[in-house]
Amino acid sequence: QVQLVESGGGLVQAGGSLRLSCAASGRTSSSVDMAWFRQAPGKEREFVAVVGWTGGLTRTAESVKGRFTISRDNAKNTMYLQMNSLKPEDTAVYLCAAGRGLGTAPSWYNSWGQGTQVTVSS
Repeated sequence: QVQLVESGGGLVQAGGSLRLSCAASGRTSSSVDMAWFRQAPGKEREFVAVVGWTGGLTRTAESVKGRFTISRDNAKNTMYLQMNSLKPEDTAVYLCAAGRGLGTAPSWYNSWGQGTQVTVSS
């Protein structure tokens, strides 16, 4: 099992930027695919982006493509989500997840962090 802790959320104005981090620990933390999901109140958990364990493969949701960039640093056991040009509709709790297969559904992932709140004001 991989343990995950997110950080970097906060309140930002529309058009601003934030960088989220997800610190991973555990015996296999550097050999799993890692993803970001988000969940707004009353809505289902939504895929944002995933990065393969080597860092060379990524997938990004259409709703954030061109604005969000996922990356990872295995030497630091940390994954990042750089979020630019933020919109009010990006407001949600952002969660990181670990698993295998570069999937876009939550069921692909068996380790989850507690989440970090991102709020974008208009």
